[in-house]
Amino acid sequence: MAFASTTSPAAADRAAPRPPFSAILLDLDGTILDSAPGITATLRYMFRALGMPVPPQESLMEWVGPPIMESFALRAGMDAATADRALAVYREKYLDEGAYDSAMYPGMGMLVQRIAAAGIPLSLATSKPEIPATLMLEHVTIAKCFTVITGASADETRSAKADVVEEALRRLAALGVDLSNVVMVGDRVHDIEGAARHGVPTIAVAWGYGSAAEHAHAAAVAHSVDELTRMLGLE
Repeated sequence: MAFASTTSPAAADRAAPRPPFSAILLDLDGTILDSAPGITATLRYMFRALGMPVPPQESLMEWVGPPIMESFALRAGMDAATADRALAVYREKYLDEGAYDSAMYPGMGMLVQRIAAAGIPLSLATSKPEIPATLMLEHVTIAKCFTVITGASADETRSAKADVVEEALRRLAALGVDLSNVVMVGDRVHDIEGAARHGVPTIAVAWGYGSAAEHAHAAAVAHSVDELTRMLGLE
């Protein structure tokens, strides 16, 4: 289900998001959790298992956030068959170990709880598949704060952030949530561009994995959790 908007992506980039918000979409990696250690360790394991050279750490960091199948093709030059094999190796190791090798950014757990306590509908919107995303939220004991948990589909056919945002909005709409003033919170350009496809502005967080250049088209940039809390009207 597509969500038409009177706001173009370019206008959504410029429009300053203002509370009170009718719903909030939250990215996971680089926004709620510093999950890079588990992701990069699993990638190193995967490359070794496939007999491929292991990229340096700074290159592996570029994999954190974007859809993994996209990175297999664009960053590692894998064909479809190799990517499918890599995904199977990666997932087995990540579900067993990597998903739990992450830490919540200080203050984010409290903010998620404040959003829930304020009664604002909240959806996760991550390019990570929903099973590991849910396990990670349960591990840090905030899964119950989310109205819905939306991520990539198990077969990765829904992994682009625009598709994830669309599914998050569809699930919220099915619950009768007002979608008149939705905001996305994320750290990468994929969050900003994916949300803008549906007329949703993004508050970029500076503590994640995105760069200042990636944040250029965000509606606002939060440099601390306290600043994000104020931007969301929860001060």
